[in-house]
Amino acid sequence: MESNVRVTQIWRHNGGTRMEIPLFTAGVSAGFPSPADDFVDRSLDLNEFLIKHPAATYFVRVEGTSMTGSGIHPGDILIVDRAIEPSDSSIVIAVLNGEFLVKRFRRDSNGCRLLPENPSYQAIELKEGMHLEVWGVVTYVIHKT
Repeated sequence: MESNVRVTQIWRHNGGTRMEIPLFTAGVSAGFPSPADDFVDRSLDLNEFLIKHPAATYFVRVEGTSMTGSGIHPGDILIVDRAIEPSDSSIVIAVLNGEFLVKRFRRDSNGCRLLPENPSYQAIELKEGMHLEVWGVVTYVIHKT
């Protein structure tokens, strides 16, 4: 079974931090520059924006290429909420036979599967005798450009 994308580090969210940064209310052009300073009228705290359940939120670093089709690349940090119930097509952190994996969770009339988002890898069909725990649901990807 080739699973590829693995969790390499896990950090718990520290809910005591707060840092507001300016929020531009106007769209940012990818073409010609615009005078955006006139549109700064609020601030945004990324913790408040990205984290809905602080006590159940973790950050994990991943390695591997099996989820590149969903925008998850080696070295990315995922924000994982353990309070959210996984639904069909959620991207999840799963613990399969003791190994942490990142995959898309599918549940339908054919059973449950963990799917990669890269055609070079195969789906993992969940069968009797396999020990699976859905550890949390990925809510955001932090990707360095």
